[in-house]
Amino acid sequence: MSYGYEQCIVLIVTVPLITSFLVVLLGWFKRWLCYPLVLAALGVSFLCSLGILDLVMERGTIHYWQGGWEPPWGIEYVVDHLNAFMLVMLTFIGLMVAIYSKKSIEREIPEKLVPYYSIFLLMVTGLIGITVTGDLFNAFVFLEIASLTAYALIAVGEDGAPMAAFNYVIMGTIGACFYYLGIGYVYIATGSLNMADLSQLLPALYHNKAVLVGFALFTVGIAVKMGLFPLHVWLPDAYTYAPSATSAVIAPLFTKVMAYLMVRIFFTLFKPHFSIDLIPITQILTWVAAGGIIAGSILAIAQTDLKRMLAYSSIANIGYIVLGIGLANRMGLTGGLLHILNHAFMKGTLFLVAGGIMYKMGMRDITQFRGLHKKMPFTMAAFTIAALSMIGIPPTGGFFSKFYLVLGAIDARQWAFIVVLLASSLLNAVYFFRVIENIYLEPPVTAYATDGGTHEEIKRDELPLSMLVPILIMAAGVVLLGIFNERIIAFIIRFAVPASF
Repeated sequence: MSYGYEQCIVLIVTVPLITSFLVVLLGWFKRWLCYPLVLAALGVSFLCSLGILDLVMERGTIHYWQGGWEPPWGIEYVVDHLNAFMLVMLTFIGLMVAIYSKKSIEREIPEKLVPYYSIFLLMVTGLIGITVTGDLFNAFVFLEIASLTAYALIAVGEDGAPMAAFNYVIMGTIGACFYYLGIGYVYIATGSLNMADLSQLLPALYHNKAVLVGFALFTVGIAVKMGLFPLHVWLPDAYTYAPSATSAVIAPLFTKVMAYLMVRIFFTLFKPHFSIDLIPITQILTWVAAGGIIAGSILAIAQTDLKRMLAYSSIANIGYIVLGIGLANRMGLTGGLLHILNHAFMKGTLFLVAGGIMYKMGMRDITQFRGLHKKMPFTMAAFTIAALSMIGIPPTGGFFSKFYLVLGAIDARQWAFIVVLLASSLLNAVYFFRVIENIYLEPPVTAYATDGGTHEEIKRDELPLSMLVPILIMAAGVVLLGIFNERIIAFIIRFAVPASF
């Protein structure tokens, strides 16, 4: 590995970690420096992720031994095609939300700005650490960093946020305990925590009861953390009551990293045939995911609060990703991995827009959005693009991930899941077109009209550029992911799918 890239794989974790402490120190006497410092740290991490992705595409998997200690004794950072694209996604969306957050946080929690940015960076650090590490226990440490900071970021939200954070703490702790116990059982059987080492040791122990229990604990623990139906009870309130910037970073990133961890354990730590043939957990997960897709979509239809509607929509979309994992074939997993990327951009855009509407209008009831396209045309255009992608309209990214999921279901001869995917797209259309109809087709409300409330009299009053530009970039990303989906699959995702598929 070249010296420069070796520094990238370290800097991507250490820069935001160290900066999170510097933010607190500088915040005591130079409060205005916190925001540019956060942007600089995340900017460095994003550039490092691009360098790492470039190196992985050129030379394959890269390894870094912490302190020069050779694995399995030392902690190893490992980046292949799977986590390389996750790192780019994490750091880019983290940077976009950080840019967006300035006005939003100053409006919602001005007195907590310094600790907010410090904790925000720590959470992103935790998510990056989970993605980059090749060690099970190290992943748990980063998982807890990300979880504890997420609890804090949610708790400082509006009325109801402390209780939502408390519920999240309870469920998150249960999930973490399951994962931690899983590590213990696997360590008892193998004496190792390094993922690459374990992938060599475990096949001879697949019928060992400790290994079987450990695998079951991993599965349940990660399912709780990612909000997989019906273990999602913490998710709707957490996304609804959190500050706008928090919802916009947790919804697209946190559950996606948990999905990554599930893929890593199912198909790297254990060989694919273990979870497909020996313990048909993938079959069970497909039906659980299908239930989550339908239930999440129906519950989303029942909501009039935009953030809560998006929260229930996330439950359905977690189902899409898990369905792709559970189908356990090349097309299905390609669709699942592509949906991790697409959903991160789609849901990030939608939560940024929801926060923007709250910032400008102080409302989030869908029935109050009438005529909003006249007042915030660019923001509403971004919402429409992301909503169309969520439904699965080409050429947006959401269409192509659903397309590959359907191909995966066909390959698996699971016709029921094709029906589920098509039905869910119709349900998505119901609740997203209801919002779009209010924005574009319904007569405007008088409450925010300038004089008399007629359609023509509403004046354009867009978001500040620091909020609008990240929204537009994310919306453009939704379209670009669709247009360049073939290249993303050809150069990155196809190498992330196990060769045996």
